[in-house]
Amino acid sequence: MNPSHCSHGHEFGPTRWTLVLRSQGATPEARAALNELCAAYYQPVVRFLQREGHEEDVARELAHEFFARLLQGGQMNSADPAKGRFRSYLLGALKHFLTDRRRKEARIKRGGAADIQSLDASSDSLATLHDMAAEAVSLPVLDTWFDRQWALTVMARALTALERQMTAEGRADHYAVLKPWLAGEAATLDAKAAAERLQLSESAFKVAVHRLRKRFRHAVKTEIAQTLSEGADLQEELRYLIEVLAASQR
Repeated sequence: MNPSHCSHGHEFGPTRWTLVLRSQGATPEARAALNELCAAYYQPVVRFLQREGHEEDVARELAHEFFARLLQGGQMNSADPAKGRFRSYLLGALKHFLTDRRRKEARIKRGGAADIQSLDASSDSLATLHDMAAEAVSLPVLDTWFDRQWALTVMARALTALERQMTAEGRADHYAVLKPWLAGEAATLDAKAAAERLQLSESAFKVAVHRLRKRFRHAVKTEIAQTLSEGADLQEELRYLIEVLAASQR
């Protein structure tokens, strides 16, 4: 999906999450969009499970089980469009999934039959999922950890998208030389040597860095937009993810 970028602001066409919410994931297009979102944000779920105390192989097995249940037909009926963010939905559903597993394990230990609730329990709105999870497990630190992993995934996907764009333009070497200026401290980088490699003057090199940073910001916004519903505040989500990353470096 290639969202359009309008000159009067950062506006995007129908996002993946919007497509899912419009039909509660029932159409082939919505199911494809949900599959893409789940594949894109698999890693934050695994990291969340690891942080909770699971070994990596167990965390990956749990993540596969979680996404398999999430992708089953009808599982999107609990998604609340008012919440606006796939990030919020996914974390709420993951907590609910873990709560179900704990209940099942407790019943097995007591010798009782397991009675696992569906992620799509008809009485559960997304808000109810969050409430149940908060009552069962209070994990503010893990929530922040999840959001940090989410932000890192957004940045990584934006970098990959930008690299693909520039490679398609025949500028892969240009990107490779300039990439350190997207993440590194400019004061520690050798701009003169980089400019010479690209056969640019000092002023032209500064312009090239500025343009690459602008393209990267747009790539980040494009990636974030795909996880928001129509009308959600993209700038607010961007600010929040930047704050989460900044807080983790203090």
